[in-house]
Amino acid sequence: MPTQMKSLFLLLAPLAAAIGLHAAEGAPVPSPTSALWSDRPASTWLEAYPVGNGFQGAMVHGGVTKERIQFNEQSLFLGGSGTREMGGYQPFGNLVFDFADAPAATPADYRRELDLDQAVARCRFTADGVTHERETLASFPDRVVAHRLSADRPGSLSFTVRLADVRKRPVTAGPDTLAFEGELENGLAYAAAVRVVARGGRVTSAADSLTVVAADEVVVYLAAATAFDRSAAKDFAGPPPAPVVAARLDAAVARGYPAIRADHVADHRALFRRVSLDLGVTPAADRPTWERLLARKPAADPALASLLFNYGRYLLIASSRPGGLPANLQGLWNQDMKPMWFSGYTTNINIQMNYWPAEQTALSECAEPLFAWVDNLAAVQKKSADPRLSVPDGWIIYSTNNPRGGNTGWALHLPGSAWLSQHFWEHFAYTGDTTFLRERAWPHLRGISEFWLGRLVPRSGDGKLVTPDGWSPEHGPVKQPDGSLKFINGDRTPHPGVSYDQQIVHDLFSNTLEADAALGADPAFTARVASARERLLGPQIGRWGQLQEWMEDIDDPKNQHRHVSHLFAVHPGRQIDVHSTPALAAAAKVSLAARGDLTVGWSRAWKVNFWARLNDGERAARALEGVFNPVVPNVHGSGSYPNLFGAGPPFQIDSNFGATAGIVEMLLQSEQRSPDGTYTLELLPALPKAWPAGSAKGLRARGGFIVDQEWREGRLVSARITSLSGRPARLRYLGQVEDILVARNGSQDFYPQTPTASTPLENAP
Repeated sequence: MPTQMKSLFLLLAPLAAAIGLHAAEGAPVPSPTSALWSDRPASTWLEAYPVGNGFQGAMVHGGVTKERIQFNEQSLFLGGSGTREMGGYQPFGNLVFDFADAPAATPADYRRELDLDQAVARCRFTADGVTHERETLASFPDRVVAHRLSADRPGSLSFTVRLADVRKRPVTAGPDTLAFEGELENGLAYAAAVRVVARGGRVTSAADSLTVVAADEVVVYLAAATAFDRSAAKDFAGPPPAPVVAARLDAAVARGYPAIRADHVADHRALFRRVSLDLGVTPAADRPTWERLLARKPAADPALASLLFNYGRYLLIASSRPGGLPANLQGLWNQDMKPMWFSGYTTNINIQMNYWPAEQTALSECAEPLFAWVDNLAAVQKKSADPRLSVPDGWIIYSTNNPRGGNTGWALHLPGSAWLSQHFWEHFAYTGDTTFLRERAWPHLRGISEFWLGRLVPRSGDGKLVTPDGWSPEHGPVKQPDGSLKFINGDRTPHPGVSYDQQIVHDLFSNTLEADAALGADPAFTARVASARERLLGPQIGRWGQLQEWMEDIDDPKNQHRHVSHLFAVHPGRQIDVHSTPALAAAAKVSLAARGDLTVGWSRAWKVNFWARLNDGERAARALEGVFNPVVPNVHGSGSYPNLFGAGPPFQIDSNFGATAGIVEMLLQSEQRSPDGTYTLELLPALPKAWPAGSAKGLRARGGFIVDQEWREGRLVSARITSLSGRPARLRYLGQVEDILVARNGSQDFYPQTPTASTPLENAP
């Protein structure tokens, strides 16, 4: 073990012992790529396991003597609509179980697990000769959380269950039901209820609790809702929540747990099993998840990267489903009354990063809440009385917004709407859905492009078009008394021609031009867009070989700010590429290296994507190793908490989603598009030495392709390209380039040439 790793392990091992996460002797071995597991109950929220159905989420602690299931509903949000009333995402309540005659200590054979393939959290243990199993799921088809308790000896289940509102509203109890309802300070009504169904034994009620005695099996159903409707046209007002909650519980009880569980697993797997990733499995993968994080040896445990990849997809399925709100800064899981950054929607990268893996990992449906939120956000901003939001064309936003379009007022983020519009274009690029492009994407692309056509100004001297008052999140150069410049975190002083703005506008114009080519919507308008894009000030290389962040060559090589906004053109943009713009790509590497690897969690994840796009697999792997950095709850640090939630710090789910996207970028890229509309599918562009053999199946590529790949000894063995559109594609693997045309819904296999001394391989590892 290297000295640095030994030091890390010696530092964190006592803390790991204190939170009780060391492996038990003889603990059963879970799947190392599709299950998180521990041999002890969670003692903190950041050790608990998340379940979610896209609307309602729960954190399951897996306690033996007492179990806590903390729950949320994504629309329980303070704040207003279209005003500087941001509010904040609120915790909903707790479901607490107290078990009679429970063992005083955690049994030696205890195991707690989150099964990503079934989307079920469970724990098992044996006490006094009785084996207990408890499992929790959040069903999207039935819109309930269900908690099932069972034992292998009849009459062994006795406990008291309580439902608690975090705002301490009174709870009412019926023969088998607990319920509460209330109203937030902004007038939003909310309600939650549980129903207990026991087989055997009996259920009795008290003032605010239910007691189960000597049952064989018990299922507790939980439902929560608010009077929120996501439609701006309805002023976000929905039906009263209490009847909705009661109806869901009635339906759940009528259907029964076996049917609910079967439909839940089938529904989840229909999304989750579209993609599989095998990076290799070694004995190191047999250990509990936290110990794997502590070891953090990529070569010894490549399956840890597969687990993080699968976890990111699991979290997106669990937190973002059609009909709901998009995943917020914590997905939909939160226990704090005043969460950091409101647990809202920040548009200078965070909400966008949440959706990077949606299209590329075959979860297009999970992006629907983002599109609906953006549509509603645009409608609210266009009608806002705030004079700063009043623009003649398109729409603009503040940096951070809530579900209703209320905002912090902290920073007017002019290119934020343009960046959000990129996701609409990407959905078309991956799916080829021209109806979506015409009806949903084009209005945004056209309106926002009109805004920027009217805002760009010519630079004196050469007439290059620049944005007049840009900002590079989230810092800026401030002149000091001695005349020098100092880069200040949070400074929002406007500057012309900032690279972040310039690159986003270039991306917007490119997407608009390509959308018009597909639709034939308005050639006269797009001619103006094409002319403006041609005149845009493009990326510039500075005095120390860097890609400039500012129009002036003032970058500080010692600046290691968490945002690397001036590399947008590398990722998620496509203006800079190692093949077509090698000099700019080299300058981007200089800037990225200067920023360093030690940063917050989501920034580490973004750097995985940057280095992958720059075809540097080893640097991408190093950045990914930083994402795995083990962070003990309540101890400051960035990386991953014991339940693999991304540590910003604090918990920010964009780290999870960004890492999943970065792993895809290491294995498959498709952002480059020729003038005739043909996408280049680059196979294994940034494969690191830590993943010498493996396979990736079901990944999606722009142009409407499904790509399966297998590799051995660091080399591609074969790839299968399935076309959903019948469009042509260009394949690139190292120095080999091949054009293919596959019939719609057909497949074609690709076998790379065997390298020889006379066949140099571009970017060979």
